[in-house]
Amino acid sequence: MDELMQEIAACAARLVVEEGLEYGAAKRRAVKSMRLPQRVALPNNDLLEQHVFEYIDMFCAETQPQELLALRRHALQWMGRLQAFRPYLSGAVWRGTATRLSDIYLQLFCDDPKSTEIALINMNLSYDVTTVKGFHGEAVDALSLHSVCPDLEEDIGIHLMIYDFDDVRGALKPDEKGSSVRGDLAALKKLIEDGGEHEDIRRYENKR
Repeated sequence: MDELMQEIAACAARLVVEEGLEYGAAKRRAVKSMRLPQRVALPNNDLLEQHVFEYIDMFCAETQPQELLALRRHALQWMGRLQAFRPYLSGAVWRGTATRLSDIYLQLFCDDPKSTEIALINMNLSYDVTTVKGFHGEAVDALSLHSVCPDLEEDIGIHLMIYDFDDVRGALKPDEKGSSVRGDLAALKKLIEDGGEHEDIRRYENKR
């Protein structure tokens, strides 16, 4: 079973890097492509992330660091625009596994959940609203839009997850390995300035 887990993780990692899939979707696609039973045990995200980094090191070492840096700079611009809503960056762009196919995920902590929508409307920006699972498993609104990343000349998906202000305390808790799951504007600036665009977030955490 451990060997099968590794095979699923390796297959899913390729989909994450080459197609920009999120971890859950990549695992499901991997199971389908390998013609495995739908109820087969899936690798956890830590194992998948390990394989993602290995895939990047093997096949994308010359391009991925620059693409990651471009996405982090673009995320920084958006966090500046949305600073009033206490933005935190999460996902592949924060963790260090992003490529030019990856979307940017920002978690906003608002006193008024509708205030972000009003701000986007005032910026003359179009967006779609969906409901997604939050980091505590609760349902949260997600505002999705597109923005051209100048350094990549690519249209990048920007997803804004809307949380209550009181949820920010839970957002600051590290994961089981002591790594930061998300970072605010100051943390992202420091990550970029320290050259963290070339290393994963766990190595960055160990340097602090």
